Amino acid sequence: MVERKNFNKYKIQEYTRLNYDILDGMVDWVRVIDTNNTVIYANKPMIEVFGESIIGKTCYNSLGRNCPCERCISNITIATGTISEKEEVVGSRIFSVKSSPVRDEEGNIYAAVEVLRDVTKEKKLEKEIKEKNRKMTEDLEFAKALQNKILPQKGEFHNVSVDFMYKPSEMLSGDIFDVFSIDENHIGVYISDVVGHGVKASMMTMFIRQTMRAIKDDILNPGQALLELHKRFLDLGLDYDKYFTIFYGVLDKRNRLLKYVNGGHNSIPILLNRDKFELLNSKGYPISYLFESVEYEEYTTLLNKSDKLIFYTDGIIEAKNSNGEAFGLDRFLEIVKKSENNIMKDLENSIDYFYDGEQVDDFAVLTVEIS
Repeated sequence: MVERKNFNKYKIQEYTRLNYDILDGMVDWVRVIDTNNTVIYANKPMIEVFGESIIGKTCYNSLGRNCPCERCISNITIATGTISEKEEVVGSRIFSVKSSPVRDEEGNIYAAVEVLRDVTKEKKLEKEIKEKNRKMTEDLEFAKALQNKILPQKGEFHNVSVDFMYKPSEMLSGDIFDVFSIDENHIGVYISDVVGHGVKASMMTMFIRQTMRAIKDDILNPGQALLELHKRFLDLGLDYDKYFTIFYGVLDKRNRLLKYVNGGHNSIPILLNRDKFELLNSKGYPISYLFESVEYEEYTTLLNKSDKLIFYTDGIIEAKNSNGEAFGLDRFLEIVKKSENNIMKDLENSIDYFYDGEQVDDFAVLTVEIS
């Protein structure tokens, strides 16, 4: 029996020594603080930094401070028996500190053990990431403001009335449209949808707008204009998965004759009047690296006063609600047909009512009414 007791005694001593060896082998600092805020134990890594004199000092003195912390997690742990955490700055380093209760054989708390983990590198990295994110957000906000600025002005413009709805799925959009004066007799109008959305797609919209604005001064014919746009796109030398669609029309104000071409835009524009409703059906190739040599067939239609041209992108048509039901072209056309005063407002209200999920594609609708 005596031998058994001695065996247990030696085993307990061995386990106790093992516990200390484990603590001394840790990279983290470990210290034990009693109910009087006195350090009664520190592991080897902590002693190597602060010296043996850390034992017997108050928890705050041992870290080179003259007054207690505003929030002492060891006091909280001892008082409540819960694990507490906080961050602590020691010199030029940042530590994540976790305090756990230490109990005696009867379950009474007589101390708290603190583990201090150096998180300086992580915090520095976190700060750098936050700063980069802040800078990126500022850049995106600027790009968003710029993208909105380059949209045409709503209201009267050279014998036409312009209105639109523009809702990017992200901060930036891959949809772009424009209405511009070519000369004293002609107005250009187009809508374009770049594959994808976000930053990459928005950069392509800038290319489209600047190129179309440059082309209009030299090329009046819409078919030739798209050929030139296609050529300049190929000169960019981008990847083959980059492309966009565009529908472009040139309106002669003298006789209200509209010439138009379709560059692969599958959201066919609508011509609307009191007595007339038709789709401007037309076909053509998207602006893509898949086609090195293309031709664009021109179509014409004669417009009347108060005719409305409605251009849109497929983001609205393909949008799905929480039941997986698509908004669809038929619903879109029905709203346009029934609208009496404000097509844009009616469309926006219908989309908001129908669409209750996360917007996954860009929304764009443009109306041009002949004065």
